[in-house]
Amino acid sequence: MTAPWVRTRLRAAPGAAVALAVLVAVTACLAAAFPRALDRYTDAGLRQAVEHAPVDESGILVTAGPDLDGEVAHTEESVRPERLTGLYESTLGTVERPLVIDEKRSSFGVRTTETLPSPDKWLPRPDGLPAEMLLAAPHGLADHTRLRSGRLPEVPGKEATASTPEVQAAVTEGTARTLHIKVGSVVHVSGQRDLTVRVTGIVTAEEPDSPYWSVDSLLRAPSLRRIPGPMGASNPSYWVGGLLLAPEAAPALLSVTPTVRYWHLAPDPDALHSRDLDGLASAVASLESGPGLETLHSTISPFTDVTTGLDNAFTTYEDLRGDIGPLIVVAASGAGTVAAVVLLMAGGLATGRRRPELALLRARGASVRGMTGRLLAETAVVAVPAGALGCGVALLALPGGRPLPALWAAVAVTAVACLALPLRAAAAHRAVRVHDGRHDAVSPRASRRRTVAELTVVVLALGAVEMLRRRGATNGAGDLVAMAPVLVGVIAALVLVRLYPLPLRGLARPARRLRGAVGPLALARAGRGSASGVLPLLALLTAFTVAAFGGSVLSGVADARDRAALLSVGADGRVEAEAALPAGLPGRIGKAPGVREVTEVGLDYQARTNDGRQSLPLATVDPGDYAALAGRTDLGAFPAGELRRPDGAEGGSEDAVLPALASPTVAERFGNDTFQVRLADGSVATLRIVLVRDHTPAVYGDDFLVVDRAGLPAGAVRPNVLLLTGDDLDAGAVRRAVDHAGTVQLRSEERGTYVDSPLQSGAEHIYTAAVAAGAGYAALALLLSLASTAPERAALLARLRTMGLTRAQGRRLLVLESLPQALPAALGGVLTGWAAVRLLSPGIDLTTIAVSAPTSPAGRAELSADPWSLAVPAVAVLVLAVGVAALQAWWSGRRGAVAELRAGDAR
Repeated sequence: MTAPWVRTRLRAAPGAAVALAVLVAVTACLAAAFPRALDRYTDAGLRQAVEHAPVDESGILVTAGPDLDGEVAHTEESVRPERLTGLYESTLGTVERPLVIDEKRSSFGVRTTETLPSPDKWLPRPDGLPAEMLLAAPHGLADHTRLRSGRLPEVPGKEATASTPEVQAAVTEGTARTLHIKVGSVVHVSGQRDLTVRVTGIVTAEEPDSPYWSVDSLLRAPSLRRIPGPMGASNPSYWVGGLLLAPEAAPALLSVTPTVRYWHLAPDPDALHSRDLDGLASAVASLESGPGLETLHSTISPFTDVTTGLDNAFTTYEDLRGDIGPLIVVAASGAGTVAAVVLLMAGGLATGRRRPELALLRARGASVRGMTGRLLAETAVVAVPAGALGCGVALLALPGGRPLPALWAAVAVTAVACLALPLRAAAAHRAVRVHDGRHDAVSPRASRRRTVAELTVVVLALGAVEMLRRRGATNGAGDLVAMAPVLVGVIAALVLVRLYPLPLRGLARPARRLRGAVGPLALARAGRGSASGVLPLLALLTAFTVAAFGGSVLSGVADARDRAALLSVGADGRVEAEAALPAGLPGRIGKAPGVREVTEVGLDYQARTNDGRQSLPLATVDPGDYAALAGRTDLGAFPAGELRRPDGAEGGSEDAVLPALASPTVAERFGNDTFQVRLADGSVATLRIVLVRDHTPAVYGDDFLVVDRAGLPAGAVRPNVLLLTGDDLDAGAVRRAVDHAGTVQLRSEERGTYVDSPLQSGAEHIYTAAVAAGAGYAALALLLSLASTAPERAALLARLRTMGLTRAQGRRLLVLESLPQALPAALGGVLTGWAAVRLLSPGIDLTTIAVSAPTSPAGRAELSADPWSLAVPAVAVLVLAVGVAALQAWWSGRRGAVAELRAGDAR
């Protein structure tokens, strides 16, 4: 009997079925997309953290000396390719999951532990010192190079031994070009014995930045080194290069110089997943100082050593993820709660629409279980395919993430959609009723059971909020942080539903004295608030909280990046050179698009105190222009008059004391006494600190002095810095105007450097999407709330029109009736958003998500309420509520009273 019932019901209300299917499909798609997107962003962030680590630290380097506990033949055997290959395979087996090694990017072989001098004078000698060579016999050279000329090295005849006098080698193009090596060149190296190396080929590295070449950079390109000596002295230099031997030639190195066997293991980037971070760190720790290292000691050598920088990369990434995680959880939980409320409201709307039908079923003997089963089957036929469709779209649109969390999220959405109607119907029709009274008003006195339940919820929510306020958002309070928008929304919704009818009922009595019936009737109806207002209020207030919190987070991140970029550059743009800039350059730059002001600064980084022991940056400026710039940028604003030179101090008078602006550290060092500063040209200036500021545009750092340029000798510190002010500076035009006269920094470009992790950008995208989804579902919740009362309102307008109410009065009635409910929702939303920001701000540091580092040039980036994020949603709620009410009044007027007042209509 269930199948005919379901088919009949779907045919009777196809529009409602399609609407439910669309709602479930969209919600399931969004729910399934969230964990997939989160996996993609977090995995990309982990891979970038590993890839951006120094090349010699992004892998695992296992090293061990040759076996020396036997005869020479045994030692030679320990460095031959067959033995190294077997140990390489056993080393791969030692690596624990989930750490996976990319064998194509890994390498192993034998190399010398130190460079060997070459007596060959045809090699370049910049300062007369002989060139030195590093010898290595890597495995798989042919797979990682392209042959440019000659051939790859071999071992002619028989196998090489420790007494082999000559071997063959290849060099890279960079080494051959720099050291003047050609095919057929013979290089002699001197060690414990002399060895002759004949170059048979010149190769090019396939991937120069690959981990294969990270064992030693000399294998890829030569390096010019200097002999250690006193700082500032002209220490002699010499070239160091690398020679690539055949793997079979490794035994020839044993008697020349100390050698080491190495196995460089590169992790597979595609196998790095953020969810496996603990396992990855454990696998690395096992190789460094755990069971894995013990295994290597037993299989390779007791003196095997393991070095890696992966543990540092994992720690840095974990810190970044730990700081960003709570912010993502807040957005997800808030948007998820709003979506769940909308699904419940959809079930409630269907229950209210079918109240007479379900009451008739119960009156004719249908059991609660039978009725619930029919409704469940009827809803599941629509919701399950829709949920599967939404989940499938999410899986196809976002490949690469885990499928199971997405499936569970879609299943949860589908389950809520399937159970909302049956459970609401079962609760509403537990008892058989022939007539259950009016549904547009609640009892003036709530039941004790409901009062106790609401008080319990409020007390628990207040306790959780207080605990969160005391513990902070990052001190092990992840679950409370996730529930913060919901907790604040629950408290505000329950309080508003209970309180807002009271002043309306109080105003209804004096409103009766007003002329006309529209005002008193609107107040009277608004004061009889329906009990179903808790869910839409909860949805609206939670969405308000998420939008306010999310907008404040995004605004705080943007402000922190802008501030950090401003502190680093000093203005909207900066042109700086070591020497004085050309005299006509400020004029040329001032004509570039977007440039409004150009402020000249002479910056001397070598200014020293009179004893010559300390140096500190000294900026010479025009006080008027510089004070205006400091005021515009809010970087240590000051009155220009206090920095101007005193009368008689023009041209650098030796007796004059110039006022100076200093940083707090410099002011603490010199106090209020006069002191002398020796400039780079040898002139001396006498200064007294009169102004202290934390920051100044010209200098970024904790130590600086700023003085009036007019008080110094002419040409003492000529302008070598230009600070540019303007909107949307054209980087190309500014650089063309500078024409290589100095380096150019733009605030906009500097700001872009702070976003260097997919985890940062991913968190911003997820947060923006969550806020947008929450806002959309909140609007839908408001529409569903208004739709639930639409039939009763339409019938009311029809009855009133038969009594003489005009269409204009009908529109005013519905608008005035909606305002007393929309206004508390809007004001409550502003309050809950502000409360959530105030609640979470002490424990949330936006520095990491803003600049991808524990510290920022601008200091700690704090969370503060964004006025636009509070005001825009409130205005949107009012506009939507009033617009829907006006639209309903207009549509009801078009239908006419006859269509609304049908005989037997229970409305």
